[in-house]
Amino acid sequence: AATAPRIPAPRLALHHFDTSYSLHLGALWPSVRAGLLCEQKYGALLNNFAAADHVPQELELLNATDFVSEALQKAQRWQRGAAAGEAARGCREGSGEGRTVMQAERTTQAEMSPPLCASISSKIKCYTFPRGDITRFRPARPDALGLLDYYLMDAASLLPVLALSVQPDDFVLDLCAAPGGKTLALLQTGFCGHLAANDISISRTKRLYQVLHSYVPKEVRDTVSVTSYDGRDWDQVKGGTFHKVLVDVPCTTDRHSAMEEDNNIFHKRRTKERQMLPMLQLQLLMAGILAAKPGGEVVYSTCSLSPLQNECVVE
Repeated sequence: AATAPRIPAPRLALHHFDTSYSLHLGALWPSVRAGLLCEQKYGALLNNFAAADHVPQELELLNATDFVSEALQKAQRWQRGAAAGEAARGCREGSGEGRTVMQAERTTQAEMSPPLCASISSKIKCYTFPRGDITRFRPARPDALGLLDYYLMDAASLLPVLALSVQPDDFVLDLCAAPGGKTLALLQTGFCGHLAANDISISRTKRLYQVLHSYVPKEVRDTVSVTSYDGRDWDQVKGGTFHKVLVDVPCTTDRHSAMEEDNNIFHKRRTKERQMLPMLQLQLLMAGILAAKPGGEVVYSTCSLSPLQNECVVE
């Protein structure tokens, strides 16, 4: 064992992905695999607390666009198209008066219903460069009060926050919060009546504190409680308390596993930990559900493609 050649953890991870994801994704896997192995592209999450009104114009001059507002516009266009299609089908279905009234009613409902993404806070803005453009954002700069103007993050990490759809004065729990990108994004909505940011790792919680101090003014930080409980036991701390709960669980972190040797969960010594991930994820999701008020909402998310860590846990 001491003399056998050691297989690097990223190669083990990629072999595992090739075996399992090729079955799960079929013909899509080669392009997804290429995406995993490409250089990571970041989004720039604008900091609404900083005095940086010039930043959007600066980023747009570089050909970056706010993907959140673009998505809202696309959803609205799609819905208008769907409503028009429904009306056209109604005209074809028949000329009877009752049927026409019923069809008009359905069309009016389609036109009047809110856009699919209307609940997404328009205050969240995240700029990305177009597909194929690997331009790098400049480092974030402080304003006159020392608050940085934007936070660089994988733009996909913003999707769970958008899905959570925080409403004014919601009590929100970020159960596995560190290193803090999603916590910061939740605060950008301006809607959190109170935000509990928890992470079991004390060292990662220190990073969360740094993010809050670099981006958030003191009066807003005072509405955030940072803790280092084991998330699986959260219901014993504050059960049935929150309107919205984000459960962004530890996972195989596929891109990191396929690209980085450091802290890679595919190291031989972490085999047991990796095998136990779905059970840990299930326990965290259960704790998140128990932390929510009756009628509250929970978003469960990973940065893995594994069905065992996603669909199976939710089922």
